[in-house]
Amino acid sequence: MTAGTAIGAHKALSAIELVQSKSLGALVQDALVRMILAGEIGAGEKLNEVALATRLGVSRGPVREAFRALVEAGLVRQEKNRGVFVREIQPEEAAELYELRAGLDELAGRALAGHVTDAGIAELKAMVAEMDRTRSIAEYFPLNIRFHDRIVDMAGNRQLLAVYRRVMNEMHLLRRRGLVFGGGMRGMSNVEHRAIVAALSRRDANAVVEAMRRHVHAGHERLLLTTRPAAATAD
Repeated sequence: MTAGTAIGAHKALSAIELVQSKSLGALVQDALVRMILAGEIGAGEKLNEVALATRLGVSRGPVREAFRALVEAGLVRQEKNRGVFVREIQPEEAAELYELRAGLDELAGRALAGHVTDAGIAELKAMVAEMDRTRSIAEYFPLNIRFHDRIVDMAGNRQLLAVYRRVMNEMHLLRRRGLVFGGGMRGMSNVEHRAIVAALSRRDANAVVEAMRRHVHAGHERLLLTTRPAAATAD
């Protein structure tokens, strides 16, 4: 077997292993989440089971399975006799979610500040630098998600990570809107990221908590900018 053949066989095996490790419904779910987070399917939009099955090259069964999982994850809602829709989060619920996220970030930041490694700091700095190089929200947004998820992951509390990810599933559409329309992309959002990493570099738990809480509150403000009348935000 040549080297090229071996590499090709390895790639084929990896693809087979991926399918074997996940149900077809789970793979469809992953694809739908990517579409929602990329803005291909917007808030309030109805998900067409037949069209999605055709687009993804699967039967309708895995699409229905994915819909059920997305309802449980809080990304979509199902209305009797009407279908499945991407969730629209109302302002009151958004405020509650941002407050909850600030508390979760505080727990994660305080825990991580006590044991973060130099390698961990370098990894986070590299993520921030990568976000600086992005040219579009389509590039920036998934990196932003990964940066915050990695901080909570590094904190080392699996239950905290599970709760955080559930809350973030519900917040992703809000965060994307704030970044696109609230002036946050590659601007103040990433300045705030650098402040978080700088505080972690000093192993200063109080500074980490303050930087993370400030970032969450600023994100909420960016979201609110998208819902205010133009006259109220002109200056």
